[in-house]
Amino acid sequence: MALPAIAPYPMPTAADLPTNKVAWTADPGRAVLLVHDLQNYFLSAFDQGASPVTELLANVARLKKDCARLGVPVVYSAQPGGQSPAERGLQQDFWGPGLPDDEHAKAIAAAVAPGAGDTVLTKWKYSAFVRTDLAERMAAQGRDQLIIVGVYAHIGVLMSACDAWMRDIKSFLVADAVADFSAADHELALRYAAAKCAVVTTTDTIFEGK
Repeated sequence: MALPAIAPYPMPTAADLPTNKVAWTADPGRAVLLVHDLQNYFLSAFDQGASPVTELLANVARLKKDCARLGVPVVYSAQPGGQSPAERGLQQDFWGPGLPDDEHAKAIAAAVAPGAGDTVLTKWKYSAFVRTDLAERMAAQGRDQLIIVGVYAHIGVLMSACDAWMRDIKSFLVADAVADFSAADHELALRYAAAKCAVVTTTDTIFEGK
């Protein structure tokens, strides 16, 4: 039930993306960037010197800079370490005990660490909306778009996009700023999101012309 060792695979490019069902465009005045679970524990499953994690971190860092320039709030989700079985709930059955109670494992990767003014939410389930105040924070700021980056694409990233859709929040899944257990899992997340609940886009195009 531990995390798998993730073999390197190529990060998708614009040419690899599925066709979107909707034509939403990201508006910096309405959007929030969600940096999903980019903790050292989850990233340790990747080969640190290879794709897709090298592009993942570089593209998230770039998007953070774009958000600072455009005034887009940045929210991080981070799972707590040392959870009890009661806190884990059914995640215990699928994934075991989760993060250890270790400061390095719990920390967000230094390359994309939160800056002054960024928000870090304690996350408990696949969706970043469950048992957090993410939706309330967005509503209070008059924001109804969510740009999602991080890991893992076919699990928490996709579930957060689906949950956003069910709350009438438009989500944008940045295909080259997420990563997964395999190229097949990554592709599955992109195809499902594009067809059912989100716009799939890239780092180059999410804020193009803005």
